[in-house]
Amino acid sequence: MPLAPTPPTWLTRVGVFDLETTGVDVTADRIVTAHVGVLDGSGREIAARSWLADPGIPIPDAAASIHGVTTQHARSDGRPAAAVVAEITAALRALLALGVPIVAYNASYDFSLLTHEAVRHGVTPLIDPSPVIDPFVIDRAFDRYRPGKRTLGVVAAHYAVPLDDAHEASADAVAAGRVAQQLARHFDMPGSARELHARQIAWARSQAESLTEYFVRIGRIERQETVDGRWPVRLPAHGARSPGQDGSAGIESRRP
Repeated sequence: MPLAPTPPTWLTRVGVFDLETTGVDVTADRIVTAHVGVLDGSGREIAARSWLADPGIPIPDAAASIHGVTTQHARSDGRPAAAVVAEITAALRALLALGVPIVAYNASYDFSLLTHEAVRHGVTPLIDPSPVIDPFVIDRAFDRYRPGKRTLGVVAAHYAVPLDDAHEASADAVAAGRVAQQLARHFDMPGSARELHARQIAWARSQAESLTEYFVRIGRIERQETVDGRWPVRLPAHGARSPGQDGSAGIESRRP
């Protein structure tokens, strides 16, 4: 795969962010674990913080089987959800205030769920977080016709990024950051993270429209329904189907 002629300036330092949760409904599910870190230009993590929360509700067995945290573990070792949500939000806000872009794979899932959690616990949510870099959206924009799934594990493998502990928040966050850096090295992207952020808003909307057409055609959703293409934060809308963690419509989807 050829290298881009001029790598963008944001490549040298990026924040990374990932949540593992009780499910994939951004309005109702809760944070279980989280990770926020910073990668240098070589992909080395130079700052990091992880959290384990007691979500305040039982963790379904299906979710626990994916990320490994049971209800008992979260209740005995996790910190109160309100404090965790406040600290995650503050960590992201601090990085954005410094102009550090935040990488999150399928960012509209993580940022939307965090927004709902913030409102739930009386924490001031991030308002229009920017700049955000979403490898899920970018990969689909630059390599639209590549066959196969676009889950983090599959995309990381495609760009030769190791992901040895999938569904562990720190491993997923770091892998997503390194995938973003690989994308920046191989495709001719905007030089500034803010310009890239603006492009992703349009790309995500267009991708949701295409996915809506496909799902209507195969009968997965009704004609009056749409896949929600708002990015990087989506809030409930009548007739809109919120994508799951892997970006597909329907709450059963998970990143493998």
